[in-house]
Amino acid sequence: MTDTTHHAISPAAAGGGLAEPVRPGWRNAHVDEAGTAEAVAALYGDGITARRGAFDAAWVDQVASDIDAAFNEARAREGGAVGRGPNRFYVEIHPEQMRGFVDLVTHPWVVAVCTAVLGPRYEIVELGFDVPFAGAVDQPWHRDFPMPEETRAHRRLTSLAFNLTAVDTEPDMGPFEIAPGTQWDDEPSFDHGMFPPRDTWSRYVERATRKYPQRGDISARSALTIHRGTTNRSQRSRPVLVLGVDAPGAGNAAHHAMAVTHGYRESLPALVRDHLPCPVVDELVPITQKHTIEGLVMGEA
Repeated sequence: MTDTTHHAISPAAAGGGLAEPVRPGWRNAHVDEAGTAEAVAALYGDGITARRGAFDAAWVDQVASDIDAAFNEARAREGGAVGRGPNRFYVEIHPEQMRGFVDLVTHPWVVAVCTAVLGPRYEIVELGFDVPFAGAVDQPWHRDFPMPEETRAHRRLTSLAFNLTAVDTEPDMGPFEIAPGTQWDDEPSFDHGMFPPRDTWSRYVERATRKYPQRGDISARSALTIHRGTTNRSQRSRPVLVLGVDAPGAGNAAHHAMAVTHGYRESLPALVRDHLPCPVVDELVPITQKHTIEGLVMGEA
C-alpha cells in the first residue's frame, strides 16, 4: 500500500539563506540550504516537518485574538463555521481578518519550504482555523482531500498545509495525531477518497504520533498524510491556524473563497502579492464554508 521512497531534492532547489528577522513577530528566521533540504526530506518521508520558535509568543497571542474575533463573527451567521465533529469547528477567513498575515507568509522558513516543495510560483489558497473545544472527540482517520493524480503517478507533492497553534498544547487538550509516511497510501477503498475504512485503522494507530506544539512553533505537512484530532479532555479550546499553499494547477483554490480588497492588495509586498491569486474585490463578503463532506462524515464520529 505504501512506498517509502521519495523524490531527491537538491539543496540548490531548496533556496539559499534568507534574511534575518525584519517582520514583527519573527524569531528563528535564518534559513540555509541544508535546513530547507532537511524539511523537504521530512515532508517526503514522514509527511510533516516543523520550525520550533518561528514566532514570538506575544505575536501569536495577537493571532489568537484575531481567531477569537473571527470565530465569534462566523458562529453568529448561517454557514460561517462548519462542524468537524462534536464540539469542533473549522472557519475560513480572509487575509485582512488577521493582522499578522504578511508576517506569517513572508517568514523565511515558510517561503523556503513553499519554494522548495511547490516551486517558485506557489499559490496561497487558504487561510482558516480549526477549534476543538472541551468535549471534542477523536475524529475518524482522514486526509484533507483525495490524492491528486500527479501525486499518485509521479510521487510529487502539490500542496502543503501549515499549522500554527494559538495556545501551548497540553496532553489533555486533544492534540493533533498523525501517521507518518501515509501521504503515499493509495485510496481505492477510502470513503470520498479521504477516509480509510475502519478495518484499516490499526495501521494508523500503530504509526501514530501526537504533536504538542507551543506558541511560536509552526509546522508544514502534506494534507494527504493520514491524521486526526483527538479527544479534548480539558476545559480549554485548542485553536490552530491553517495556511494552505498549492503548486500552480493543484486546484485546491476551488474549494476556498479567500479574497482581498483592492487597497489591501496594493499595500502588500511583492513577495505576498505575487503568490496570492485570490479574487480582488471592492468589499469583502463573509465566507460561507464549503467543507461539507468532511463536516458530514466527521459529525458521525
